[in-house]
Amino acid sequence: MTPSLVTPESTEPDALYDAFTTWASERGFELYPAQQEALIELVSGSHVILNTPTGSGKSLVAVGAHFAALSTGRRTFYSAPLKALVSEKFFDLIATFGAANVGMMTGDSSVNPGAPIICCTAEILANIALRDGADADVGQVVMDEFHFYADPQRGWAWQVPLLELPHTQFLLMSATLGDVSFFYKDLSQRTGRDVAVVASDTRPVPLTFSYSTESIHELLDELLSTHRAPVYVVHFTQASAIERAQALTSVNVASRADRDRIAAEIGGFRFHAGFGKVLNRLVRHGIGVHHAGMLPKYRRLVERLTQAGLLKVICGTDTLGVGINVPIRTVLLSGLAKYDGTRTRHLSAREFHQIAGRAGRAGYDTVGEVIVQAPEHVVENEKALTKAGDDPKKRRKVVRKKPPEGFVSWGEKTFERLVESPPEPLTSSFAVSHTMVLSVAGRPGDAFEAMRKLLTENHEPRPAQRRHIRRAVAIYRALLQSGVIERLDVPDEQGRTVRLTVDPQSDFALNQPLSPFALAAFELLDRESPTYALDVLSVVESTLDDPRQVLSAQQNKARGEAVAAMKAEGIEYDERMELLEDVTYPKPLEELLEAAFDMYRRTNPWVADHELSPKSVARDLFERAMSFGDFVRFYQLARSEGALLRYLADAYRALRQTVQEDVRTEELSDIIEWLGELVRQVDSSLLDEWEKLQHPEALEDGDGYDEGPPGETTRPLTANRRAFTVAVRNAMFRRVELMAREKWEELGELDAESGWNADAWADALDAYFDEHDEVLLGPDARSAKMLIITEHPDQWEVRQIIDDPAGDHDWGFTAVIDFAASNEAGHPVVTITAAGQL
Repeated sequence: MTPSLVTPESTEPDALYDAFTTWASERGFELYPAQQEALIELVSGSHVILNTPTGSGKSLVAVGAHFAALSTGRRTFYSAPLKALVSEKFFDLIATFGAANVGMMTGDSSVNPGAPIICCTAEILANIALRDGADADVGQVVMDEFHFYADPQRGWAWQVPLLELPHTQFLLMSATLGDVSFFYKDLSQRTGRDVAVVASDTRPVPLTFSYSTESIHELLDELLSTHRAPVYVVHFTQASAIERAQALTSVNVASRADRDRIAAEIGGFRFHAGFGKVLNRLVRHGIGVHHAGMLPKYRRLVERLTQAGLLKVICGTDTLGVGINVPIRTVLLSGLAKYDGTRTRHLSAREFHQIAGRAGRAGYDTVGEVIVQAPEHVVENEKALTKAGDDPKKRRKVVRKKPPEGFVSWGEKTFERLVESPPEPLTSSFAVSHTMVLSVAGRPGDAFEAMRKLLTENHEPRPAQRRHIRRAVAIYRALLQSGVIERLDVPDEQGRTVRLTVDPQSDFALNQPLSPFALAAFELLDRESPTYALDVLSVVESTLDDPRQVLSAQQNKARGEAVAAMKAEGIEYDERMELLEDVTYPKPLEELLEAAFDMYRRTNPWVADHELSPKSVARDLFERAMSFGDFVRFYQLARSEGALLRYLADAYRALRQTVQEDVRTEELSDIIEWLGELVRQVDSSLLDEWEKLQHPEALEDGDGYDEGPPGETTRPLTANRRAFTVAVRNAMFRRVELMAREKWEELGELDAESGWNADAWADALDAYFDEHDEVLLGPDARSAKMLIITEHPDQWEVRQIIDDPAGDHDWGFTAVIDFAASNEAGHPVVTITAAGQL
């Protein structure tokens, strides 16, 4: 498409429409009527509100919109709610328009930001609109998943561009918009531009709806035997999705031939211990699992196998509604109620239609099917009544099972109501923040007038507007009092009535918002401290979003250990419960960081919109000298290992981007290399994608971004010598730590395969503890001088010296680290050869 963008024959609407439809036709796209209507309106300059079902080709309309904008010399933005969706669209648009024409901005990545097409999160676009107002270089905006406008936490970001960009053409897209008459009227009045509502209930693949009182096993057996697979079984917790999948292994889901094809397709894909072993067994039965807590490479494997027609049943959560890119024939909902973080409630009509819309994909199916399963107690009652037959006496004697206490019930009428109900009207979720006030204050022109307009002409009801005005006034006064802004008696040459007295980083709203604080906090650390490198890591971790599942697991572990210790001390129950309130997950440097943050926001008040959160996840992993799998098992995170890995990848990227060279030490550089390699060896897709973002032009050159199975690194662990050395040191020190705590069983679990079970370890160290009271675990104990490495071409021989209180250093153990086995496993494979007095 790129040549026609560079020198279009004509920018007349008819010519643009013909050029695009010709390009689409040459690539096998036959436009549906709704697509044709939307494209005609777009090339004619109108706003378009596109409300058509999933699978009806909204993405192609978006490509046509970008084409029209570029052909007429306008800069065009694509915005979406999820970084993953933004990244996916970025690569898709590169394939269509070329790397030079496409850029991306998210909260932690910025690639080719001056490009004429920008893919970004909704918050990025909103911040640009606030900073530049009507003068923003934004000729067109494609807002995907526009129903997020009603999201209570993030909806403001979908509203602000509509308020602040009156000269911009908008394409608002979703499958579940509901009544859009408000947006039609509002956009018309604000911009003076025509607005076209293109809505259609017609799906390329029609849906059927039914309610089932059969057991799920019986129903799935019927769906499989009547060729209505793949079936996505929707659950509303990750645990129930996994339990269902495991229960289905008793059903004959895949034939012998199918299982052989699955095995061939999987090939040498690396499944890790824990959930990986569970998933390996499931997919070989033809059953997939898909939820947000899984490793990305596992989700992509399930998607790939389903796309190949090899998985007949996938059990997952309602993340399906956000967009799993696989051909689903039938969607089977296991219920119609979900816990939303506050309470358990029925699905909204929008949520139901988002999930149901994933059934039936164009090019794969002629019909899609949506089935809702009755509650379990209803299914059992129906079965009992069927067994009783038509005999009234027997039917009266049936003892009907009642729903569990607190159960939010649903029935066929609930189902019918959801099927027939259109999505609820979108409601405003406008919000005022320090960033908003500061952005508006910094733009040319009268900031007071601009802010007044924003606060009184948003989509909120008047009482809510008054609340926002009071908050904006309070923020303005705080900024004024702190000296960050000052009122001008006479407007300056750009018409400003307010002046910023500080020069916040131009990208403070576009990148990790607390990164500037981290840079300032590094100066508070003692470079000579033995914990300096880990303290730098803790500063960076305090600026990252919380991985809630991991922190909860850490807190539960800490409280469990605290209870055991208190019981051993004889502390009574009531006192134990009171003391437990103060036990939480580890928070290194908490007092220092919170005091520093309080001082920092006095002169940088915009950071008050963000929370500093001291925590220790990457640091905890390093200090415990654990592998990723060890850490997952230790905290029982098998269902959340994807969330853990995403956090570790974010920590690695933040370290790479935030920690300047003058802050780094050799030990800190070791930790950064180790963390990056750990993430890569577990699932390379998170870092591979980031590296692709740094060099998108490589896509056009065909450089190796599609090598091997998804998420599988093509680089052996031993190739990164620095990271491998740190990993070996950690593996050996992990054993020292277990010795210090006399955890013989855990040592035995690590080394049983090399003949060192719990008894062998205990026997080997008996004499040490006769001579010394303890094994020291301080900085010296895990230093490089306590580990002697003898290198060979295919293995290392290593000797770990124990740091004893007397300083004799004549006890330790030796091991062999095999390169081939380590590369295969993705972590050092340690074979103990001896232990005792050296």
